[in-house]
Amino acid sequence: MATYTKVKLSGSTDGRAIKVAATATPGTTLHTGSSTATTYDEVWLYAQNTDTSAVKLTIEWGGTTSPDDLIEVTVQPEAGLVSIAPGLLIKGNATPLVIKAFAATANVITIHGFVNQITA
Repeated sequence: MATYTKVKLSGSTDGRAIKVAATATPGTTLHTGSSTATTYDEVWLYAQNTDTSAVKLTIEWGGTTSPDDLIEVTVQPEAGLVSIAPGLLIKGNATPLVIKAFAATANVITIHGFVNQITA
């Protein structure tokens, strides 16, 4: 029977927001997945933009080399929390997958979120 455990993003300190400092790949680390093949991480991410201008945010979903690994969204200014990853999955691997982020402007986007870790 599978078990579910709700955990903070591994890149977060005490569950606080993660400030996106990177402006290019590789991005700021948001979460590192499991190294166990039978573990899945259901990742929920929300972004906020504290700037007065819209800012493009790029999420690197487990890799940085393929365009298929990228999620791009423009976060409007002072828009509150915007859903970026509504429960998307990463599977455990011997080399854990890493979710990173970079933005067109440094230090104005913050990411909140959590992970439902699912083990078989």
